[in-house]
Order: sequence, then structure tokens, then C-alpha cells
Amino acid sequence: MLKQLTLGMILAMAAGGISGGSGDASAAQKLTVYTSYENEQLVPYKKAFEAANPGIEIQWVRDSTGIITARLLAEKANPQADVIWGLAATSLLQLDAQDMLLPYAPKGLEDIKPVFRSPKTPPTWVGGDAWMAAVCFNTIEAGKKSLAQPASWQDLLNPAYKGLITMPNPASSGTGFLTVVGWLKIMGEEGGWKYMDGLNENIAAYTHSGSKPCKQAAAGEYPLGISIEYTGASLKTKGAPIETILPKPGSGWDMEATAILKGAKNLDGAKALADFAASRAANELYNNYYAVVAIKGISKDIPNYPTNAESMMIPNMDFEWAAANRDRILAEWSKRYDSKSEPKAK
Repeated sequence: MLKQLTLGMILAMAAGGISGGSGDASAAQKLTVYTSYENEQLVPYKKAFEAANPGIEIQWVRDSTGIITARLLAEKANPQADVIWGLAATSLLQLDAQDMLLPYAPKGLEDIKPVFRSPKTPPTWVGGDAWMAAVCFNTIEAGKKSLAQPASWQDLLNPAYKGLITMPNPASSGTGFLTVVGWLKIMGEEGGWKYMDGLNENIAAYTHSGSKPCKQAAAGEYPLGISIEYTGASLKTKGAPIETILPKPGSGWDMEATAILKGAKNLDGAKALADFAASRAANELYNNYYAVVAIKGISKDIPNYPTNAESMMIPNMDFEWAAANRDRILAEWSKRYDSKSEPKAK
């Protein structure tokens, strides 16, 4: 009887009815992960997670912050993602307000800085790294035009910069949104909109990617790009003739965070990813790109990264206020400035 059972099992396996071992790629659990991480981060993050979780395979769905957020909201009644890994906390607060996120306390939560997690218990999202608004300044192109290097946000109103600056559209880009929110918090609403009216005079175009303005500056398309500090550091390390500036008096910032969707089809895999995303190993990966991460004590020097990053993060960055006022802010911004936005890719 035992021999017959064993033979039956062998025949079934040969016919494909039973997966032949844990190493079989066809048996891997497919985990649909929505993200706004930059493309160069996706491979190392996927590789590290899958190495720590054999049998689970990440399938990325990647786009800019605004587009991923809009997609998640549109899919509320029928979620297509299992988990979010790398989306702005302000976006996750929007989803949380719609009761779309599953409360979950990942392993090691006690090591996470309080500011890097939702205020709920258990938390509905947990942050990984902080990123900031910065100015990428092409020293060669600026030299050709005798342009001074800006030190403050107010310096960008210099008429000499007219038509020479690009920045992200806040409706499409999380970097664009945190930049605008930062100005509104630094200058107050009236002062912030007045500032943006003046800055708009110098803007050549609003992009739909947070990193693109820095890449444009690095390529010499425009001398200045309001963008992400990590992109500036990375491009300079690769040889681009740029300086990455965190303008005075400080920069708006946000954090990239992880959350599980209610209705996730692969809940066990989603929890495994949430555990990994909050781990020391993951935070050490984040620290390859960003100076400020969620676990205290993880802070290595990053080549060409602004040395004063954490001190330049504005202290009154109110994520709940930003999420609650997002639609109003974007409607006002679009009414005033959207005519200079680049066409959206089809």
C-alpha cells in the first residue's frame, strides 16, 4: 500500500499535479506591490526581500506618487495590490481616511522612531526613509550664464533665473507635493502662494516626475531643478557637474512608507513584506540612498549627500494637515500654474 501511494505521488508530480519542492519558481507566491520608489531601487530591494523570504516573489507596479495614489483610490472596491512598499506618508494618510489600510504591527516596531509610524495602535503604516526637497544646480551651465548659486528659497526668485528652473508637478509627484507643502508651512498660506506666484515667473516647465528636474539639471538641459536630494547626490557621484542644495530656512519632506491593503489576496506574504520593510536589514538598504531612516543609529555617510540633511528638515511638517488639505492645495496650484506642466505620457 505504501509503495503504491509513493508511486501515485511520483506520477502526480511528474504530471505537474504537485509542485516538486520549495525551489520550484512556479510555486512562488506572487506578491503584488505598488510603489513609487525610484527605478534604480527596485532591483536591490526585491533581491533582498526575496532572499530573506524564499517562496515569495515581488511583482512591482511602479509609478509616480500621484498616479499610484489615484490608482489605489480608484481600486478601493476591488484592491489589486497586496501591499504598498515605498509611497509617501501623506498618500497613505489619504488611504487610511478611506479605511483602506489594514492595521498591522510589524516585527521590530519598537525600534522604529515614533515619527516614522502612524499614530494608530496597531499602526496602519510604517515609514522607512525620509526624502527632502532640494535644488540641483549645474555649475558648468550656471557659469556660462554667470548665475549665482542659490542659498535660500527666496534666491530662486532672482530674475536672472527666468525660464531656467524646472520642478515637479505636485499633483503627479510626491516630491512636488512635499515641496509645495513645505513652502506653505514655512511661509504661511498667504506667503506661500505669493512666493509660488513669483517662482512661477522663473519656471520653464513642471514635470511629472520628482527626480526628472535634477536629471535635467545634470544633463545641462536647465541649470536648476527643484527635485530630490538623493537624486542629486547619486548623479554627482556618477560625474554630473551639479551641487545639491537644501535651501534655507529648511526643506519640506515626507517619508516613504509601507502599508497592507485591506482585502489583500496574499495576506501572509504582505505581512512578511511589512516585517521586512521595518527591519534593520531593510533600513540599512534605505540608508544606501537616504541619510535619514526609520531606525535610530543607522546613519552612514552617503557620497555627495548634503551633510546637514536632518537639521534642514522643517520641524512643522504636518502630514495629517497635508493629507486633509491635499485636494484643496492641488486645485489651487493647478488653477494658478498647471499651464506650464509638461504633457502627461500616454
